[in-house]
Amino acid sequence: MNGWKVLIVDDDPNVREIIRLYFQQHQIELFEAGGGAEALRLLEKQPVDVVVLDVMMPGIDGYETCREINKLYDCVVIMLTAKGDEFDRVLGLELGADDYMTKPFSPRELVSRMKAIFRRMLPKKPPGEEEPRTSLEYDGVAIYLDRREVVVRGEKISFRPKEFDLLAFLARSPGLVFSRDQLLEQVWGYDFVGDIRTVDVHIKKVRQKLSDFGRDCIHTVWGIGYKFEVDA
Repeated sequence: MNGWKVLIVDDDPNVREIIRLYFQQHQIELFEAGGGAEALRLLEKQPVDVVVLDVMMPGIDGYETCREINKLYDCVVIMLTAKGDEFDRVLGLELGADDYMTKPFSPRELVSRMKAIFRRMLPKKPPGEEEPRTSLEYDGVAIYLDRREVVVRGEKISFRPKEFDLLAFLARSPGLVFSRDQLLEQVWGYDFVGDIRTVDVHIKKVRQKLSDFGRDCIHTVWGIGYKFEVDA
């Protein structure tokens, strides 16, 4: 956790203080903003690894802030919401959030979520291989695991961290079908508390980015889940 730079964006100073005190104990560098506009100004000067972003804020709310962060910066976004409605959670994911947590939450769980995200960003050593593979190459699709880059027909495509993790996981086992529950367990990397539509939202975004370059690699197996397969 040493070296992490985290921005907490919440208009409630009590929430920011609770996170600040916990992070200080774990040597996590924390930046704070009381609203969306302040967060965007801070990010212009200070790159961070993670933005923890409240949804319900005056002025620029969390959804709009998430949209702008997704356009301009390459960092993990975890949204905080007091709402339990499925629509609010899915909307945050569609706007580019990598994960969400429902208030009230514990700083310990927040750190666990961040650890899981960064752990999934590391190249994996597949069973039976001496060294982890650094790339996966199929017909017109190249996934560089070490650089976390995707190149389709010579064009580099930008993927959010969770989108890349999901694509890379499926691509490691072409033709195999994984259920939503399996993808939550393997890609999100913790005991996910929420709905399986999280997977559907990320699959939709990955598909859209690939289809923009004429590749249809993620296939639905109705009633079961998803698989990676590149048609010749």
